[in-house]
Amino acid sequence: MTERSAGRIEVREETTDGSAVARFAVTGIEGLPADLRDRLLAIREKAGFLPNVFALLARRPEELRAFLAWHDALMEKETGLSRAEREMIVVVTSAANRCLYCVVAHGAILRIRAKDPVLADILAIDWRKAPLTSRQRAMLAFAEKLAREPWAVEERDIAALREAGFDDEAIWDIGAITAFFAASNRLAHFADLRPNPEFFTLGRLPCPRP
Repeated sequence: MTERSAGRIEVREETTDGSAVARFAVTGIEGLPADLRDRLLAIREKAGFLPNVFALLARRPEELRAFLAWHDALMEKETGLSRAEREMIVVVTSAANRCLYCVVAHGAILRIRAKDPVLADILAIDWRKAPLTSRQRAMLAFAEKLAREPWAVEERDIAALREAGFDDEAIWDIGAITAFFAASNRLAHFADLRPNPEFFTLGRLPCPRP
């Protein structure tokens, strides 16, 4: 079970059904460099739990640091794409790659950022049936093609994004987010990483009031 304290996180090693969180051992954060330990404590404090991906990557501190830096550079800015639109890309492309962990985890984040308890589920099953703008449809069509058939992307696909109103920086973001999470999806598959149970209800129910 996960315990909270000022500087300690005891990592859950099994899911609620008793199966392992991942194919490889997950570790606590006590042995991490101070910057990484403080970052994971801040994530835990904000979310109320430590996402399993960070517990898994804690086994390789330099890879964890690089993962966090690239993630933040792509996902924590508002220019060109909204934060909710960035999460839409993650959900749709992770669904294309059949990544349980990323669909569940980023579906939860999308529910919060879009303030919509339903949209993420529709996107994961069939994004074409979701209530989206024409701009968002162009974005997701391109992202899905890049995820499924990267060799088939051609100039007319980029032109379609420009026609939908995206500038080159936003187009780069769409492609880079898709590429980053293609790597994340494959890491999760390789490690057989399971989502935290907290993700399944996050953003679906109102937060309890004190």
